[in-house]
Order: sequence, then C-alpha cells, then structure tokens
Amino acid sequence: TTALPYANGPVHIGHLAGVYIPADTYVRYLRMKGAEVLFVGGSDEHGVPITIKAEKEGCTPQDIVDRYHELIKKSFEELGISYNIYSRTTSKMHAATASEFFQKLYNEGKFIERESEQYFDPERQKFLSDRYIVGTCPKCGAEGAYGDQCEKCGSSLSPDELINPHSQLSGAALVKKMTKHWYLPLDQYEPWLHEWILEGHKEWKTNVYGQVKSWLAAGLQPRAVTRDLDWGVPVPIKGAEGKVLYVWFDAPIGYISNTKELCEKTGDNWERWWKDSDTKMVHFIGKDNIVFHCIIFPCMLKAYGDGYIVPENVPANEFLNLENDKISTSRNWAVWLHEYLQEFPGKQDVLRYVLTANAPETKDNNFTWKDYQDRNNNELLSIFGNFVNRTIVLTHKYYNGVVPALENLTEADQAVVKEMNAFPEQVGTSIETYRFREALSELMNLARLGNRYLTENEPWKVFKTDPERVKTVMALSLQIVAKLAILAEPFLPFSAQKLQAMIGLTNNSWDTTKETVLLPSGHVIGQAELLFEKVEDSVVESQLKKLNDTKKANELNAWTPLPIKEQVTFDDFQKMDIRVGTVLECTKVPKADKLLQFLIEDGMNQRTIVSGIAKYYPNPEELVGKQVCFIANFEPRKLKGVVSEGMILSAEDREGRLVLITPSQLVAPGCNVG
Repeated sequence: TTALPYANGPVHIGHLAGVYIPADTYVRYLRMKGAEVLFVGGSDEHGVPITIKAEKEGCTPQDIVDRYHELIKKSFEELGISYNIYSRTTSKMHAATASEFFQKLYNEGKFIERESEQYFDPERQKFLSDRYIVGTCPKCGAEGAYGDQCEKCGSSLSPDELINPHSQLSGAALVKKMTKHWYLPLDQYEPWLHEWILEGHKEWKTNVYGQVKSWLAAGLQPRAVTRDLDWGVPVPIKGAEGKVLYVWFDAPIGYISNTKELCEKTGDNWERWWKDSDTKMVHFIGKDNIVFHCIIFPCMLKAYGDGYIVPENVPANEFLNLENDKISTSRNWAVWLHEYLQEFPGKQDVLRYVLTANAPETKDNNFTWKDYQDRNNNELLSIFGNFVNRTIVLTHKYYNGVVPALENLTEADQAVVKEMNAFPEQVGTSIETYRFREALSELMNLARLGNRYLTENEPWKVFKTDPERVKTVMALSLQIVAKLAILAEPFLPFSAQKLQAMIGLTNNSWDTTKETVLLPSGHVIGQAELLFEKVEDSVVESQLKKLNDTKKANELNAWTPLPIKEQVTFDDFQKMDIRVGTVLECTKVPKADKLLQFLIEDGMNQRTIVSGIAKYYPNPEELVGKQVCFIANFEPRKLKGVVSEGMILSAEDREGRLVLITPSQLVAPGCNVG
C-alpha cells in the first residue's frame, strides 16, 4: 500500500520521493521475480482540508475531490506508478466497509464513549474543527492563527490557547457546548505493540522504530474515532447524527475497501490478501504517517480480530526539500507532478531516477534543478545511455546488428563476466531491504563496468588487426546491455522497455539475469535510439525563474501593514503643514551612505531637506524635476553637517523599498496637502 494522498491538491516531488516511487520500484521488482503482488492506492477524500478548500472556492467538497482525484490518478498513470487499483474513499464500497468496521468494534464494546466541551459556531449551528477556529496567536501575537497552528511563527496550538477565538466560517464569537464522541483506547494495546514491534521488528528502519519507541515510552492515550462534521462517512449508530468517522480512522480502511473493490471485479477473494498469514503487507509512507500505520491502524486491525494481518514492514522515508527550502503546498513551493509531465514530455524516468538517487531514506534530503541536470547529463546520458548507444552502433557497424558468439574469453574477460553476474543479486538484495538509493547505485555501477570494458578494449581501434578479439568484446558488451535492460526496469520502466524492444529481448524475468548469455549468437538487434537527451542550461534557468517568481509572490502575499497607530483628532492633523515641492537638485551627502540632500522649490523659497533613502535611489540626479510631498513645519535639524528644513514623505512597499510620495499630476509648488 501507499499513503492515500489528500484530494485537495496535486501531487509533488516530495510525495514521489518519499512514498510512490520507492513503492513502485519495489512492486515492479517483485513482479519480475514472479511474486503475486497486489499494489493498492487511492485518494483520501474526507477530512477538514477538503472542506476548507471547498469553502474557499465556493463549491462542494465533492467537487474538490472529483477534480483532484482524477488529476492525481492520471498523473500517477503517466509517471508509470503501476497500481493494481487506485480508488477513492468516497466510493460506495469504502463507505460500506468503514461503516461495518466501526459497527463491529462498537457492538463488541471496543470503544470508550466520552462527553466533552468543544467550540461551537452559534451562527452556523455547528461544531468546528481546529482549522476552522482562528484567533490571535498567544506566542507571537499574529492575527489569524489557526486552532492547531500559527503559520506566522510555526507554533503548534490548541483552540483553547488562542486569544479571542472565533469562527473562520462566520466570524462569530464561539461558545462551548457538550458533545459526545467515541474513542479507541490505544493504551490497552501497549503491551501487544511493545512485543510486536519493539521485540519482533528490530530490523525496521531506525527512524520508524525510534518514533514508535518514543510514542510507547510516552504512554498512549485513547483517541477519538468520530467528530462533528458534515463531510465524511456517517457514524452508523443511533444518537450519532451529524457525526462522521474521523479521517485517521476512515482513511486506512481504504486499503481494505479498495482491495475489495478490485477483487469484486476480478473474481478474487479479498480475504486471502488481508487474512492469510502467508501474505506480507508493506506500507510505504512518509515519516508524518508513522504513528498511524505502526500504532493506530494495527490497533484497529487487532481490535477487529477475525484474522486480519498486520504490516510486516513500514519503510517510511523522511522529507524532501526543494532548493534548500521546505516544500510547502500553501506557499506553492513545490515541483508539481502534473506540471512536470506537461513541461518534460517523455522524461518520466529522469524524474524517477533523480528522486531515487536523492531519496530521503535516512534523513531529509534536497532536490535542486542543477542536480537534476547533472544527474541526467553526467549519469543517465553519459554513463548509461552512452554505453548502450556505443555498443548497439558498433554491433551494426561491424556485424549488421547480429550478435556474435561469446567465446575465446581472456582471463580479464572472465573477471568482467563474474563481476557482471554479481549485480542482479546485489541490486535485488538492496531493493528487498528497502535501500533503493543503494540499488540504483549498483545498477549504474553495471553501466560503468560496461563503459570501462569498452573503453579499455577499444574495438574501434583493433577491428582491422584482430577481428576475432572484437567479436568477444562486442558479445560481452551486448550481454551487459541486456542485463541493464532488465535490471533497470524497476527504476526506469519506460527506458528499460524501450531498450528491451531495441535489442529484441522478450523475457524480462529477474531470474534470467543470473544467466551470462541473454542475447544468443545469431540474434539480430534493432537500430540504436537515444534513451536520454541532454538537459540544457536554459531548461534549468526557466525552472529556477518559475520558483523565484513563486518566492516573490509569497513575499508579497506574506506582507502585512503595520498596525494602525492611536487615533488623533482633526486638529492634530491640522498642525502638520504638508506641501508639494519640486526637486531642483538631489545629491548624495558625503560620507553618509544612507542620506540624500534635496534642494526643493516650495513656492516661496528654496529649502534644503535631507532624507535617508539613498540606497533606494542609486542615481539621485534622476529625481531632479520630480514633485514630492514634504512636511514644511518641522523644526530644522542638522544631519551630517547639513541643516534639513523638513521631511520628505515616502511609503514602504511590500518588498521593503521606500518610495517617494508624489502627486498624480503636476501642481504649483507650495500647494497644501490636506
């Protein structure tokens, strides 16, 4: 299974590197090994983020999930994520499965029933989730902080901590009302979790094992499985009107309901996947989902009983950053999969390669467009593609595409054969232990071996003097190409299939790679076609400009005006004599980097004013002839030896620049502003 992406936005490279590409690599490998595999995914279509999105766009939650489910599903298909089923949690099968799951636990007394006070919107007549509650942050004083987090300072909050909490929906002040919910008593399963994971799965990844150990050490608490919301699977018992299953309870059941949906179509028995001890279940997720897949969902399955298996492994990854900054959907700081597929047609494997090579398997990692370019040009193109192309071109040049016999091997050739034949096991072992970066590195080492072998033997130089030797060199090089064509498929499915077709390889079973000869003598291969293309500097520059434009837009959107100062009377304002003047001269004040010296025509006289805006106007002479607003009745003040007779007015824009205040059209110098 793969984590169910929220259907309130598209998929980005962080999702791909952390979850979907490693899962697909693993599944493709298992299928090539002949294993019976069910690869289950789907969209998570319930929960507050979706209702918030719908509220902002003035549409229904169903409109939102319909739009993004189709976009996500299509994007995964185009990237080659080879699900057996990619369904959704708004399906009828899911609603029935989740309802039945809750009902059984309820009937068997597996829940705790509690009443508590929660915030209620008196205008909308509904209880509010944390994200619909806003107020002043108690940590930094920012307005508009949410009931679960302040996005200004990043602090985690609870609604009770907010100052002046009110409804984001109606703006109304909130009241507290009693409401009833059902809780799963996780604390009752602590002994079992301790034995199952801490004692039984010490081989799990360090980050996963450590997080589970930390949660158990802190002590588990009962967790609500229902909430007051009008979007989700309705709680299927009397007295629970207006309540739905909490999304964390509802979503993982989607793995089961999606399996049922597929098996209903294929005539398979879904229970053999979920209730057979011979089935190995693996959850691919990001680190933010560890607690749900290692503690909560297993407790749900344990509580249900009836033979449900629990995961054999949960190889969660850390997070991927983008250009040294945290990926953020709210700030649009991401490389979106659907946009990549449009802008880089035919380059699915390049993205798969880069994200696997950079996968955040043990710590947070970073994606940069320069690294994308380097890995494409210096690895995929120069190492893998170059070796394949040279081998196929030379085979057609010397033998019209006919594979020569692999014979007359020297001792050095035999050493290469031995090294070549070790790669399938090395790559496979790394995949089976969820070390995909290591597996990909081994694949590239096989391509490096082929390049080195060709370069050292130089068939293009010795063809005329020793044609028999060249037959051996080309035969062995072609066997390396054939091995690459098979071993690359879990990582680079599009390129591998193209290469297999190019050389006429029909059996891509992983076990065949144990054989030395995959292309028999006399076999005819096709013409060489380029597997990869060079990524030009202009492509990188275009993507960086796109990100930079996003960053600038974020900075503008994040800008907030200074708080309004204390109220003043009209008489106070009348004391300020604000006038329009024409700039006659403007120069920098010597030995003062920040100061400009203006000579102003004020309608009666000329006056000198010093202003600290030099860094915003590097060419002060350009201001000559312009009109500015200034305060005429300030007491004169000496600045760096120059007497300033007023203050020129300016405004600070969203980018922190100071901009002179000028009239919209020319007026007579000395005109009053008021």
